[in-house]
Amino acid sequence: MATPVGQAAPLLPDTTPLRVVLDTNVVMALWHFDDPRLAALKTWAQGDRVRLLANPASLGELQRVLAYRQFAIPPERQAALLADYAARVCALPAPDDAQLAALASLPRCGDRDDQKFIELAAYGQAQLLVSRDKLVLKLARRRELRDQLLILTPERLQLALSVTPP
Repeated sequence: MATPVGQAAPLLPDTTPLRVVLDTNVVMALWHFDDPRLAALKTWAQGDRVRLLANPASLGELQRVLAYRQFAIPPERQAALLADYAARVCALPAPDDAQLAALASLPRCGDRDDQKFIELAAYGQAQLLVSRDKLVLKLARRRELRDQLLILTPERLQLALSVTPP
C-alpha cells in the first residue's frame, strides 16, 4: 500500500513487542545522561511494546563504560544504573557453539568491539538495533542485515516514532 503524499512511511514493523538492541552509547545517553532530546525514546524503550535484549557481553561492556574515569560516576551510581538497565532487559545467555557458527557468517563491523551488538541482534532475533556508532550504522546498508534488521540512530528512531501511527 502506498504512503499518502505528505505522510512519512513508518520505519518500524507493527510487531508487539518489538525486539530491540541498544548499543552502549545509547544506553548511556538514555539512562546516565538522561538526554532530554531523547526523552520520548526513553519512555518508548521502557514501555510494553519493546523488549530490550542484552547478553553477558553487552552488559559487561556497559559495566566497563560506566566505570570510565571521564564520566566520574560514583561506584554506587554505576551499580544502580547497571541494575536498573539489567532489570529492564530480556537477558539472553551467551551464544552456544551452534549459534556462534551461524553468527560467523554475519557482516563484520569495522570496530570489533561493536560486533557483539550485531551478533546479539542476530541471535536474539531483534528487529531493531539502535546505535550512534558510525561503523555500526554503516552496516545498515549491507543487504545481509538490511533484510532482517533495522539499524538506526536514536534520533532517527525517535523521529520515526513520532510519525508512526499508533
